Amino acid sequence: MPDASPKKPLRLSEKRIQTRREEILNACAELYEQMSFREITLKEIGQRTTFTRTSIYNYFHSREEIFLALTRREYEAWAADLDALRAEAGGGPHRFPAALGRTLDARTRLLKLLAMNLYDMEDNARMEHLVAFKTAYNGAIQALRQCLAAYFPAMTEGDVEDFLYLFLPFMFGLYPYTTVTDKQKEAMRLAGVSYPSLTAGALACAFTQKLLAPWLA
Repeated sequence: MPDASPKKPLRLSEKRIQTRREEILNACAELYEQMSFREITLKEIGQRTTFTRTSIYNYFHSREEIFLALTRREYEAWAADLDALRAEAGGGPHRFPAALGRTLDARTRLLKLLAMNLYDMEDNARMEHLVAFKTAYNGAIQALRQCLAAYFPAMTEGDVEDFLYLFLPFMFGLYPYTTVTDKQKEAMRLAGVSYPSLTAGALACAFTQKLLAPWLA
Protein backbone atom coordinates (compact mmCIF):
# COMPACT_ATOMS: atom_id res chain seq x y z
CA MET A 1 0.00 0.00 0.00
CA PRO A 2 1.53 3.36 -0.99
CA ASP A 3 2.46 5.83 1.69
CA ALA A 4 -0.32 8.42 1.89
CA SER A 5 1.48 10.72 4.31
CA PRO A 6 2.21 14.23 2.95
CA LYS A 7 5.71 14.79 1.65
CA LYS A 8 7.80 17.31 3.50
CA PRO A 9 9.24 20.09 1.36
CA LEU A 10 12.92 19.77 0.62
CA ARG A 11 15.04 22.02 2.81
CA LEU A 12 18.29 23.42 1.54
CA SER A 13 21.30 23.08 3.78
CA GLU A 14 22.66 26.25 5.37
CA LYS A 15 25.75 25.91 3.19
CA ARG A 16 23.59 25.70 0.05
CA ILE A 17 21.57 28.72 1.14
CA GLN A 18 24.74 30.74 1.70
CA THR A 19 26.09 29.64 -1.68
CA ARG A 20 22.95 30.89 -3.41
CA ARG A 21 23.05 34.17 -1.52
CA GLU A 22 26.63 34.67 -2.61
CA GLU A 23 25.67 33.88 -6.20
CA ILE A 24 23.01 36.58 -6.07
CA LEU A 25 25.46 39.08 -4.60
CA ASN A 26 28.08 38.20 -7.22
CA ALA A 27 25.53 38.74 -9.98
CA CYS A 28 24.56 42.10 -8.50
CA ALA A 29 28.21 43.13 -8.14
CA GLU A 30 28.89 42.18 -11.76
CA LEU A 31 25.96 44.25 -13.01
CA TYR A 32 26.99 47.16 -10.81
CA GLU A 33 30.26 47.38 -12.71
CA GLN A 34 28.40 48.42 -15.88
CA MET A 35 25.03 49.73 -14.70
CA SER A 36 23.65 52.17 -12.16
CA PHE A 37 21.56 51.22 -9.15
CA ARG A 38 18.34 52.45 -10.73
CA GLU A 39 18.94 50.35 -13.86
CA ILE A 40 19.48 47.05 -12.04
CA THR A 41 16.32 45.01 -11.47
CA LEU A 42 15.63 41.68 -9.81
CA LYS A 43 15.01 40.32 -13.31
CA GLU A 44 18.48 41.42 -14.44
CA ILE A 45 20.06 39.85 -11.36
CA GLY A 46 18.06 36.63 -11.74
CA GLN A 47 19.17 36.17 -15.34
CA ARG A 48 22.76 35.86 -14.10
CA THR A 49 22.09 33.12 -11.57
CA THR A 50 21.80 29.37 -12.06
CA PHE A 51 18.33 29.18 -10.52
CA THR A 52 14.97 30.78 -11.32
CA ARG A 53 14.49 34.49 -10.87
CA THR A 54 11.56 33.97 -8.52
CA SER A 55 13.82 31.95 -6.23
CA ILE A 56 15.59 35.18 -5.31
CA TYR A 57 12.64 35.99 -3.07
CA ASN A 58 13.59 33.04 -0.87
CA TYR A 59 16.76 34.96 0.07
CA PHE A 60 16.07 38.65 -0.48
CA HIS A 61 12.71 40.43 -0.58
CA SER A 62 13.86 43.47 -2.53
CA ARG A 63 16.63 44.91 -4.66
CA GLU A 64 17.55 47.15 -1.73
CA GLU A 65 18.14 44.11 0.49
CA ILE A 66 20.55 42.72 -2.10
CA PHE A 67 22.48 45.98 -2.32
CA LEU A 68 22.55 46.30 1.45
CA ALA A 69 23.97 42.77 1.71
CA LEU A 70 26.54 43.65 -0.96
CA THR A 71 27.57 46.72 1.04
CA ARG A 72 27.82 44.54 4.14
CA ARG A 73 30.16 42.18 2.28
CA GLU A 74 32.30 45.10 1.16
CA TYR A 75 32.59 46.40 4.73
CA GLU A 76 33.64 42.93 5.88
CA ALA A 77 36.34 42.85 3.18
CA TRP A 78 37.58 46.31 4.17
CA ALA A 79 37.71 45.23 7.82
CA ALA A 80 39.93 42.30 6.76
CA ASP A 81 42.18 44.76 4.89
CA LEU A 82 42.42 46.88 8.04
CA ASP A 83 43.29 43.85 10.16
CA ALA A 84 46.16 43.12 7.78
CA LEU A 85 47.25 46.77 8.00
CA ARG A 86 47.23 46.62 11.81
CA ALA A 87 49.50 43.59 11.70
CA GLU A 88 52.11 45.73 9.91
CA ALA A 89 52.15 48.47 12.54
CA GLY A 90 55.81 47.73 13.30
CA GLY A 91 56.72 49.60 10.14
CA GLY A 92 56.10 52.90 11.90
CA PRO A 93 53.27 55.49 12.06
CA HIS A 94 54.38 57.52 9.02
CA ARG A 95 53.38 54.75 6.63
CA PHE A 96 49.81 54.62 7.96
CA PRO A 97 48.13 57.42 5.91
CA ALA A 98 49.28 56.05 2.54
CA ALA A 99 48.56 52.47 3.58
CA LEU A 100 45.04 53.41 4.70
CA GLY A 101 44.52 55.15 1.36
CA ARG A 102 45.54 52.00 -0.48
CA THR A 103 42.88 49.99 1.37
CA LEU A 104 40.29 52.35 -0.10
CA ASP A 105 41.77 52.24 -3.60
CA ALA A 106 41.19 48.49 -3.35
CA ARG A 107 37.55 49.01 -2.32
CA THR A 108 36.14 51.08 -5.18
CA ARG A 109 32.87 49.15 -5.04
CA LEU A 110 32.42 50.01 -1.35
CA LEU A 111 33.00 53.70 -2.06
CA LYS A 112 30.54 53.59 -4.96
CA LEU A 113 27.91 51.93 -2.77
CA LEU A 114 28.43 54.52 -0.03
CA ALA A 115 27.77 57.27 -2.57
CA MET A 116 24.24 55.88 -2.97
CA ASN A 117 21.31 56.69 -0.69
CA LEU A 118 21.75 54.23 2.16
CA TYR A 119 18.57 55.54 3.76
CA ASP A 120 16.46 54.01 0.98
CA MET A 121 18.38 50.74 1.12
CA GLU A 122 17.96 50.48 4.87
CA ASP A 123 14.31 51.54 4.81
CA ASN A 124 13.42 48.80 2.30
CA ALA A 125 15.26 45.99 4.07
CA ARG A 126 13.98 43.64 6.75
CA MET A 127 15.37 44.06 10.24
CA GLU A 128 17.53 40.93 10.06
CA HIS A 129 19.34 42.29 7.01
CA LEU A 130 19.69 45.72 8.53
CA VAL A 131 21.16 44.32 11.75
CA ALA A 132 23.62 42.18 9.77
CA PHE A 133 24.69 45.28 7.82
CA LYS A 134 25.13 47.38 10.96
CA THR A 135 27.18 44.58 12.51
CA ALA A 136 29.55 44.56 9.52
CA TYR A 137 29.76 48.36 9.59
CA ASN A 138 30.64 48.27 13.27
CA GLY A 139 33.24 45.59 12.56
CA ALA A 140 34.97 47.93 10.10
CA ILE A 141 34.90 50.78 12.62
CA GLN A 142 36.44 48.58 15.29
CA ALA A 143 39.13 47.39 12.85
CA LEU A 144 40.00 51.01 12.04
CA ARG A 145 40.02 51.85 15.74
CA GLN A 146 42.44 49.00 16.41
CA CYS A 147 44.69 50.21 13.58
CA LEU A 148 44.92 53.63 15.20
CA ALA A 149 45.73 52.07 18.56
CA ALA A 150 48.49 49.99 16.98
CA TYR A 151 50.09 52.81 14.97
CA PHE A 152 49.45 55.68 17.39
CA PRO A 153 49.43 54.36 20.97
CA ALA A 154 49.66 57.92 22.33
CA MET A 155 46.18 58.76 21.00
CA THR A 156 43.51 58.96 23.67
CA GLU A 157 40.05 57.48 23.28
CA GLY A 158 38.78 60.99 22.58
CA ASP A 159 41.42 61.47 19.87
CA VAL A 160 40.35 58.23 18.20
CA GLU A 161 36.69 59.22 18.34
CA ASP A 162 37.48 62.60 16.77
CA PHE A 163 39.32 60.86 13.92
CA LEU A 164 36.47 58.42 13.29
CA TYR A 165 33.78 61.11 13.30
CA LEU A 166 35.71 63.06 10.67
CA PHE A 167 37.08 60.26 8.52
CA LEU A 168 34.03 58.00 8.18
CA PRO A 169 31.70 60.71 6.76
CA PHE A 170 34.58 61.84 4.51
CA MET A 171 34.56 58.39 2.88
CA PHE A 172 31.04 58.95 1.53
CA GLY A 173 32.25 61.68 -0.81
CA LEU A 174 35.33 59.95 -2.18
CA TYR A 175 33.70 58.11 -5.08
CA PRO A 176 31.72 60.99 -6.63
CA TYR A 177 34.69 63.33 -6.20
CA THR A 178 37.21 61.02 -7.86
CA THR A 179 35.05 59.20 -10.42
CA VAL A 180 33.13 61.23 -12.99
CA THR A 181 31.35 60.27 -16.18
CA ASP A 182 32.10 61.73 -19.60
CA LYS A 183 28.83 63.66 -19.37
CA GLN A 184 29.87 65.17 -16.03
CA LYS A 185 33.29 66.10 -17.42
CA GLU A 186 31.68 67.87 -20.37
CA ALA A 187 29.27 69.73 -18.09
CA MET A 188 32.16 70.89 -15.89
CA ARG A 189 34.09 71.99 -18.97
CA LEU A 190 31.15 74.05 -20.19
CA ALA A 191 30.63 75.48 -16.71
CA GLY A 192 34.29 76.37 -16.38
CA VAL A 193 34.80 74.08 -13.39
CA SER A 194 38.25 72.55 -12.99
CA TYR A 195 38.43 68.87 -12.20
CA PRO A 196 41.44 67.61 -10.24
CA SER A 197 42.39 64.10 -11.30
CA LEU A 198 42.95 62.39 -7.94
CA THR A 199 42.46 58.88 -6.65
CA ALA A 200 40.43 58.01 -3.58
CA GLY A 201 43.58 56.70 -1.96
CA ALA A 202 45.50 59.93 -2.57
CA LEU A 203 42.70 62.05 -1.10
CA ALA A 204 42.33 59.72 1.89
CA CYS A 205 46.08 59.80 2.47
CA ALA A 206 46.21 63.62 2.41
CA PHE A 207 43.19 63.92 4.71
CA THR A 208 44.56 61.34 7.14
CA GLN A 209 47.90 63.14 7.29
CA LYS A 210 46.11 66.34 8.31
CA LEU A 211 44.01 64.58 10.95
CA LEU A 212 47.01 62.77 12.41
CA ALA A 213 49.52 65.64 12.10
CA PRO A 214 50.10 65.93 15.89
CA TRP A 215 51.15 62.26 16.04
CA LEU A 216 53.16 62.28 12.82
CA ALA A 217 55.32 65.27 13.75
